[in-house]
Amino acid sequence: MYRFLFIFALVICASCDPDEPVSMVVLPTGLSTSYSINESLLEIQAIASGANFYSFVFYEGTDSIYVESNDGASVYVYSAPGIYTVKTKAHTTHYDFIETIENIEITDVGYTGGIPSAGYITPETYPEYSLVWSDEFNGSSLSSDWVYDIGNGSWGWGNNELEYYREENAIVEDGLLKITAKQEAFGGSSYTSSRIKTQGIKSFKYGRVDVRAAVPYGQGYWPAIWMLGDNIGTASWPNCGEIDIMELIGGGSFNNRTIYGTIHWDDNGSYASYGNGNSLSSGEMFAEEFHVFSIIWDSNSIKFLRDDIQYHEADITPSQLSEFHQNFFFILNVAVGGNWPGSPNENTLFPQTMAVDYIRVFQ
Repeated sequence: MYRFLFIFALVICASCDPDEPVSMVVLPTGLSTSYSINESLLEIQAIASGANFYSFVFYEGTDSIYVESNDGASVYVYSAPGIYTVKTKAHTTHYDFIETIENIEITDVGYTGGIPSAGYITPETYPEYSLVWSDEFNGSSLSSDWVYDIGNGSWGWGNNELEYYREENAIVEDGLLKITAKQEAFGGSSYTSSRIKTQGIKSFKYGRVDVRAAVPYGQGYWPAIWMLGDNIGTASWPNCGEIDIMELIGGGSFNNRTIYGTIHWDDNGSYASYGNGNSLSSGEMFAEEFHVFSIIWDSNSIKFLRDDIQYHEADITPSQLSEFHQNFFFILNVAVGGNWPGSPNENTLFPQTMAVDYIRVFQ
């Protein structure tokens, strides 16, 4: 169900310049749009006489997505109920068009959280590697390979995060590690979650790492699967190096379908980083299925993969990247708020869980 709050049309000629000869451009006429909404999926069809192509801008919070269409059809998936603006243009050229600006109401987003049952799976063996360590989370508690970070850290773990990390928010059941972020007051914070690590117990240099996980969605969530150098206690950060196997910055539709792989290091006394994102198709979210987040790491490079699709590669042969030629340990956590995602809003769903099916290291 939806309703239109207002509709109006503007005619714009962006190519007019009083100092240039005027060319006769015939603008499209009669622009109209029709909509179909199925839960969070908006399907839009625009039609106008004389249009060579169409464009759409879908606004959601601070996000906006621009889409061009030859036939006037497009789709968008919203992450939460609300009232959203859609801008539709019928073009003669990129600079000559007519447009409508409309507000629509989304009353139901369908998917409301929970742990999915399906998704991508990677093999337990690879011809060129041997399995040197894994956790399949098949028991009823965390293994002795993991320890907890507790509390709210120094200025929110260095990121102005809003959660208080507790042991109670990480459980092992149903063959999964479940790290759950909750909206609850504890230890002076308004949210709780968990952060576990293998520091001082298990660490590795080089190899292939596969982590199968499903993640939360929505404004303010920041799930992460990452690694730090063993020498962080003496070298500090970023001199120890950091490898972010997967981070998701919850928010609008684009953020909920995009993950990032990044390395961080000290570059001759200055902080440096190098990363890239990988997005699912429009209308999909990482929360809806399990995915496998991987790195392939050797003395030359660190490659980042999602579901065996490589989307980023970092050359670590330069001398200033020496951090990445030592042992690293694992960290798994779900942050709430912080410098990157910002705070949750009234549409953020709590509680939500990052579910980890397995973590495997091959060398």
